[in-house]
Amino acid sequence: MTLIADGGSTKCDWILLRPNGEVALKTRTRGLNPAVVPPEDLLERLQENPDLMEITSEVHYVDFYGAGCGTKTPNQIMTDILKTVFTEAEVTVSEDLAAAVHAATTEAGIVCILGTGSNSCYFDGKEIHLSVPSLGYTLMDEASGNYFGKRLIRDYYYKKMPDVLARQFEKRFDLDPDVIKTNVYKRPNPNTYLASFAEFIFTSEEVNGYFYKLISEGMNTFIENRVLCYKEAQKVPIHFVGSIAHFSEEIISDALKPYNLELGNIIRRPIDGLIEYYRKHRLTGETSS
Repeated sequence: MTLIADGGSTKCDWILLRPNGEVALKTRTRGLNPAVVPPEDLLERLQENPDLMEITSEVHYVDFYGAGCGTKTPNQIMTDILKTVFTEAEVTVSEDLAAAVHAATTEAGIVCILGTGSNSCYFDGKEIHLSVPSLGYTLMDEASGNYFGKRLIRDYYYKKMPDVLARQFEKRFDLDPDVIKTNVYKRPNPNTYLASFAEFIFTSEEVNGYFYKLISEGMNTFIENRVLCYKEAQKVPIHFVGSIAHFSEEIISDALKPYNLELGNIIRRPIDGLIEYYRKHRLTGETSS
């Protein structure tokens, strides 16, 4: 059987497929980003899931698509940990952009991830091309959950947030400076912590003027840096994958228009698209288990 995973910094979705494409198991673990989570914690997060631990000897292939897996060292860390757990399986680790592409399109297009973090690539119909490597949540990640979380915290402290929203914000989150600094500078997963503040925007009953401006500025920054960097941008659809994209569809559509860019598919959870991709392209010829 084939186990596929879509791993982000906040959560990781797992699907076990039988050779005929039938879903044998769906489960979820905490985020598995080897660029920010220590190896021992990655292993613990896998082992704490009883569903996965029950099938370790039944899995023949593990295909892991994950945030932070686009460079050599974290990719190898994740590969080694998965081989430790799934001892009978052939393990392949790829960056999350590959999962986003498989979920979004089979034709040429630009595929963008807007979740806890952000990234983009050009897919020519066969291969993925990167114009700019991702340098993570501190230096990049425009229009991501952690980008908007940082914006909210800064606006609150700089008193740029409207008073009504500021009062709601301080009721919902612990905004003590020591708490924030401890979580950002001393505890694991600062990107996930920062992204948690973005829920304040995307669980609001309405997109008010402040939120609209905040999201629009983030999207414009993302487009200018992570979409227009591809010369093909105005010739192909621009697809978006991830929770931030899902909740911002209307604003994304508005943001693309001044650049004469075509909006493609917006997909909240790549794992659903991956199932169909595997059924059509990857399970053919797999032996029965």
